[in-house]
Amino acid sequence: MDKLLQSERTQLNIQQLIEQKRQRKSFAGTFEKVIPVFLFLCACVSILTTAGILFTLLRESIGFFSEVNIVQFYTGTNWSPWTGEFGVAPLIGGTLLITAIAAIVAVPLGLMAAIYLSEYASDRVRRTIKPILEVLAGIPTVVYGFFALTFVTPILQSFIPGLGIFNALSAGIVVGIMIVPMVASLSEDAMNSVPNSLREGAYGLGSTRFEVVTKVVLPAALSGIISSIVLAISRAIGETMIVTIAAGATPNLTFNPTESIQSMTAFIVQAATGDTTYGSTIYYSLYAVGITLFIFTLLMNLLSQYISRKYREEY
Repeated sequence: MDKLLQSERTQLNIQQLIEQKRQRKSFAGTFEKVIPVFLFLCACVSILTTAGILFTLLRESIGFFSEVNIVQFYTGTNWSPWTGEFGVAPLIGGTLLITAIAAIVAVPLGLMAAIYLSEYASDRVRRTIKPILEVLAGIPTVVYGFFALTFVTPILQSFIPGLGIFNALSAGIVVGIMIVPMVASLSEDAMNSVPNSLREGAYGLGSTRFEVVTKVVLPAALSGIISSIVLAISRAIGETMIVTIAAGATPNLTFNPTESIQSMTAFIVQAATGDTTYGSTIYYSLYAVGITLFIFTLLMNLLSQYISRKYREEY
């Protein structure tokens, strides 16, 4: 009798285990079907967001260009929207001037930092320095702006007589400091992806460490390095608060870094926080400048992707 009861309990347990296994398998199958849909929706969010931004910029810009000739807008050299002058060239020139100064600062510093971290620093030093370097990327840009205005500009004034409080040089230098972590971190990742076998082969041929870096590692990681530089420059083009605080608000078409200028982003901040009437030409000019800035950053991103595909090395 006991054996019969034990046999029945064993069969019942086996049936319960089979049922539980079937339920888990059913749940796993449902889960596997739901996850791709969820991930697809997450991917669509960024695409729809970009499409929404582009649609808004185009819709509002059409209203602006129906009142202002698009050729005059991009070729005019006088930007004074409150007096009816809509030549965006001074804003584009100011943006490119800031970007050029930032690139001159960030590219050498970021690349040298990446080379040191990847090829010269010990693991302990790398674990210490890299997080400190990346802290720069987390500092609010408004802090950078006041740093440029209250610290960098007075130092520059001691070397450059007659330098004004607001100038493109100070803003460009600090924007360059801000994007150094992007160049350094992405370039270091690109160099770390180069197989050690290439380094060992170069060392076996009698190359010095500097020769290995310049003739083996850098050419092999060229795709990632150039992409990091292009992305950093794209970030500099869209910088707002540093330029607004430190470079001034003078739409001046000049390539003299000691003068006050105004970038496209700085004008957007100035107009958006001022007494701009909704539906006015000045209001629509915000979107015209915005879509111009969007085109600049889009072209930079496309250039980065093209370079990455063209010069990518697969090992």
